[in-house]
Amino acid sequence: MKDKKQRLIVGISGASGAIYAIRLLEILKTLPYLETHVVVSRAAKQTITVETDYSLQKVRSLCDEFYASQDIGAAISSGSFRTLGMIVVPCSIKTLSAIVHSYTDDLITRAADVCLKERKPLLLCVRETPLHLGHLRLMTQAAEIGAQIAPLMPAFYNKPQTVEDIINQSVNRLCDQFGIVLEQDLFERWK
Repeated sequence: MKDKKQRLIVGISGASGAIYAIRLLEILKTLPYLETHVVVSRAAKQTITVETDYSLQKVRSLCDEFYASQDIGAAISSGSFRTLGMIVVPCSIKTLSAIVHSYTDDLITRAADVCLKERKPLLLCVRETPLHLGHLRLMTQAAEIGAQIAPLMPAFYNKPQTVEDIINQSVNRLCDQFGIVLEQDLFERWK
């Protein structure tokens, strides 16, 4: 009998904040019932190198399946490939714009488009500031076509002590959006 793990697509765009995606993959790797299918954009490869101590090889080791950003024939580019949905973290404005306009010129935007047409959850973790009206309109349009916008904005009610605390809280909240329950929460929830 075939393995019945649930599948989650993770797209990593070139926006600042690659550490959020890396931490998400570290957490998801600990879940035996979930497999991750990861696409890293060309720009994200550079961002990972600049912002973190991780190599692309290390990032690849955190996922179950890794796809080249130009692999338009990959399994995740088809609606018949069953998934829980997709998280784009971080999501650059360029990627947001391409998704909104169905401009599927790479695997991240194609997989996102498939999630939208198949009515699968698509979580876009926009990482840009400040935002101008065009950015806000793109986020509105994304929500109107079925995506969920989850800007990477830290919460401070749990009094984070480190950058890792801030990242963990955000990553845990991303998992919540897909009903992914961690054995132990990464932050103290509001009571």
